[in-house]
Amino acid sequence: MTALSLRALNRALLQRQFLLERTGGTPAAVLGRLVAMQAQEPNWPFVGLWSRIRDFEHAGLTTLLAAGQVVRSGLLRSTQHLAVAGDFRRFRPLLQPVLDRTASAAYFRRGNAGLDTGELVAAGLRILGEHAVPRKELARRLAAEHPGRDGRLLAGEVELRTALVHDPATAGWGAWGTRSSVAVTAADVGEPASAAELIRRYLAAFGPASVKDVQAWSGLTRLGEIVETMRGELRRYRAPQGGELFDLADARLPDPDTPAPVRLLPGFDNALLGHADRARIISAEDRKRIMPGRALVRPAFLLDGRVHGSWSLSGGELRLTPFRPLPAAERTALEDEARRLLPFVGGESVSFESR
Repeated sequence: MTALSLRALNRALLQRQFLLERTGGTPAAVLGRLVAMQAQEPNWPFVGLWSRIRDFEHAGLTTLLAAGQVVRSGLLRSTQHLAVAGDFRRFRPLLQPVLDRTASAAYFRRGNAGLDTGELVAAGLRILGEHAVPRKELARRLAAEHPGRDGRLLAGEVELRTALVHDPATAGWGAWGTRSSVAVTAADVGEPASAAELIRRYLAAFGPASVKDVQAWSGLTRLGEIVETMRGELRRYRAPQGGELFDLADARLPDPDTPAPVRLLPGFDNALLGHADRARIISAEDRKRIMPGRALVRPAFLLDGRVHGSWSLSGGELRLTPFRPLPAAERTALEDEARRLLPFVGGESVSFESR
């Protein structure tokens, strides 16, 4: 069994995430490769696609959202994601146990204890009908039907337990920050995809990887049993620290010495959240800086394929915060990439900030 270095895993991840070289593919094709892009903050997937697609413009995604070809909804790890509509219809039922588990957590049980979940979901779907309803209105009407209950918790549980997609207008490019005006619509789903199919799609975007990696990414458990049935179709490698990694049999690994360009990643980017062991792209020390807790994942920049700092946008200024001193050539390359991003995010200037 071939042993892989961290650098080999890094270059494989960058290549499959279109971060080693921007692609000329369509936004729908890139979303399909990535399976889904986290979209807690609606603007972040736009930045993620800008870093992956040559000459990407906002309209490339907003048009797909408006046409219903891409949707925003709860998906992987019970968090908001963008996905191609066909993938969403097939993967949401497979991932529904993960969302149900979240809906059964103490946060919801405190306010919703004693309620029949089937009746709650039925009430939510009755209120929604076939039209988009603002979340606040859904919460208000559910609270009216259940006096003494917190409508936000009731609406949150409905959104977890059934497939609701967000209004394209609030899922698209717009103001930064959480949007309180989000409206949701009940969505049709199809027959669930198999766990084996999800694993194959994951490996195409994140492999080589371990069973724990795909479980951390998806939120599903007991996938080791599924991978065991797939051994005949998968290639196996040894991880840098020991342990077994799996990959698609026909997947090629790039040369570990392939140069990696500067890349600015949005908050909650796939490349940083796709594994349980994220050492291939971020050190343990830097992980604490980018992921300081409270479910926060800050925007980061990559130098030679690895996280070397964070960035932020405020008042038109794009601030770069390196975590360690940068050689002059890397500093110039980073500033150049940041300046290319400026017009896309509505920025006016680039600055460096000491950590």
